[in-house]
Amino acid sequence: MNIMLFHSTYGLRPAVHAAADRLRAAGHQVQVPDLFDGRTFDTVEEGMAHQEEIGRDELLKRAVLASAPHSDQGLVYAGFSFGGSLAQHLALADEKARGLLLLHGTADLEDGASVDELPVQLHIADPDPFEPHDWLTAWYLRMQRAGADVEVHSYPGAGHLFTDPDLDDYDAEAAEEAWRTAVGFLDSL
Repeated sequence: MNIMLFHSTYGLRPAVHAAADRLRAAGHQVQVPDLFDGRTFDTVEEGMAHQEEIGRDELLKRAVLASAPHSDQGLVYAGFSFGGSLAQHLALADEKARGLLLLHGTADLEDGASVDELPVQLHIADPDPFEPHDWLTAWYLRMQRAGADVEVHSYPGAGHLFTDPDLDDYDAEAAEEAWRTAVGFLDSL
């Protein structure tokens, strides 16, 4: 499977490269574009300030440009938190998308979004300060109405970015379960 993996608001950190290596070891081809031009951040606040500085439209443009050379192959779009929101936008706009793997984040859906049974898997902390229960319920229903085949896996007590071993959010048990489930999902596509 060809996977386009987008980093979180922290930037292209070692955990993103480690995730890509894990997926490559499972037999997948993985691209990890750097949407922040080499900048990484120690706090969510710093990363979000940088995102705002660049602007959402520019970040989407960078994500599209990174994906375009690979999209004819039928990509699985994937991302961490903020990167998941970008992945979701691209997957819903790409008729050749093979799947969507969301780790720690979602995005609002455009009105009239429609896909043909796009396989979607979300891994989310429970509770997650950036993805409250009401939001997730509405997101799930809107994704289903759009035609996606959605699975949600929640991890009670885990921190927001629980798969990143360099952050306080890290939860080794939840991370291993998420990766095991995600690799199974990718293998099924």
